[in-house]
Amino acid sequence: MNHSENVDQDAVLRARTMLLGSGGLSVEQEIDAYRVLAEVSPLTYMPKLSKALVSFGYAPEFRDRPDIQLALHTEAAAAARRIGAQEPKRTELLIDALTPYQRLLYTAGRRTEGFAICEEMAEAGRQGFERGQVPSPVYGHGRLAAVLAEDGRHREAAEICGRIVRAARSEEPSDVSFWTAVEWAAELDAAGLHDAALDAFADMVDACRRKLDAGSTSPAILTWELVRHSQMLDAAGRRAGAGAARKEALGLLAELGETGERKSWSNILSWWTMLLGLSGRAEEPAASARTPAPPFGSTLWSGDTRQAYFEGLPALEEETARLTEAAATDPRRHLPGLIATHRRMTIRSALHRENRTHRILKPLRPVFDEGVALARRLDGLGVQEGRALLARALTDRSMFLLAAKQYGEAHDDFLVVTTLLD
Repeated sequence: MNHSENVDQDAVLRARTMLLGSGGLSVEQEIDAYRVLAEVSPLTYMPKLSKALVSFGYAPEFRDRPDIQLALHTEAAAAARRIGAQEPKRTELLIDALTPYQRLLYTAGRRTEGFAICEEMAEAGRQGFERGQVPSPVYGHGRLAAVLAEDGRHREAAEICGRIVRAARSEEPSDVSFWTAVEWAAELDAAGLHDAALDAFADMVDACRRKLDAGSTSPAILTWELVRHSQMLDAAGRRAGAGAARKEALGLLAELGETGERKSWSNILSWWTMLLGLSGRAEEPAASARTPAPPFGSTLWSGDTRQAYFEGLPALEEETARLTEAAATDPRRHLPGLIATHRRMTIRSALHRENRTHRILKPLRPVFDEGVALARRLDGLGVQEGRALLARALTDRSMFLLAAKQYGEAHDDFLVVTTLLD
């Protein structure tokens, strides 16, 4: 049966006339025309329809209408699926349509449906690579790794992340991004593959050293990486390696304190908050399909997971206040719990602030100062873990001060850390 037998030919003529007319069309008129013509000339108009629907779904007037956004992106995904396999840009168009579709499903709490779309994106990327439509066999796989991590399926996420890293190295060995590398190391660590995670993180640090030597990254970024690496090495019992990493970081902080950055950089706070969040993952509830958690190490958080994480801030603030009162009368008993809760609150506050503005010194400094004060109180009581908790609090504040470009103070704090630990 010919498509034309099911389509109003007058509507087809009107649609063609509208598109050929000299007057400007609204987006809605353009989409209406594509809807009609896609039925009679799918090879030509189905890609145009999908692209137009995706673009319209991002329109500012629908920013507060997720129902309209979801309807448009649902239709865009359906149109993209109907694009013929012979279309050279099919894979790109399909994943461009599925990406906002799954994002809206997750934001609406429809995680099962969203997960199926993420799997579809990965499969589309694999098939597109086999057809020669995209350059990488893991095209479209990144979001699947993130949602697997949110559901606590860290080994599966690590396997995908490893394939993404290997694909990036095969294309350009020296150009694996920080974001790609840190996500792989994070998922290996979360999966309990600690030695492999350390190796992956060491490779990332080595790459950052080379970039610093070439003038293509900041000493601050290498410092944050070295400090996080030292924490991982300490956790694995590799004290000598941890001490060496701290010594190198202290040297970079001394340089920054004396001469500042080697050149001007744009906002690099995301490097700091990414690694700060990772350092606190062990204190957060474990992720599972029933209780999803942020994929620390990834930038691709689901909307519902992000919302729940930051909506937990007031509860942590209340618990911190309660434990503060309790610790006033029985510090030896309640200070450890207060320090743990305060740090969770601090990390969430830092991540929330970085998502909103680069102005962090004034609003966040009191929070980091309080963390150090609490740890000093505990250490003053002679509690066994007091020294380690004080070193951690000073490390947190030092790296925050580095992010806020208070280089001298950052160096002073970290010098105390090295004295405490090394």
